[in-house]
Amino acid sequence: RGKDEKYKVRMPKFRMVREYKDKRRSIDDVERNIFKFKKSSEEKSKKMEKEEKLFRETFMYDKEIRVLATATAGCSVPSQRRADLPVTAGEQLDVIDAVQGHAVICRNAQGRYGYVLVEHLNFR
Repeated sequence: RGKDEKYKVRMPKFRMVREYKDKRRSIDDVERNIFKFKKSSEEKSKKMEKEEKLFRETFMYDKEIRVLATATAGCSVPSQRRADLPVTAGEQLDVIDAVQGHAVICRNAQGRYGYVLVEHLNFR
């Protein structure tokens, strides 16, 4: 009996446990990625709400915010005033309201609002 036990090969238990841990880690990583995505979308929505509140205070805008049209910026224009929206060429903008004759209120992809001259926009 002593010789048989000496030559008997035993499978170490830690290999099975490691495989189980690897599977568990991959499942946990997937779940964590989902939670990170939800967290970033919540932060983004809070930022959009903050920008909208700032817009309403700055422009004294009491109406419902509705997108009238979508336009593309023809050229890059830096903002001259605080109320102007800085625009880069090819950027998609949502036209919110046409308050003045030569300028419209637009919203960019980051949720910022401001005046943009109609000359700089290409409508579809």
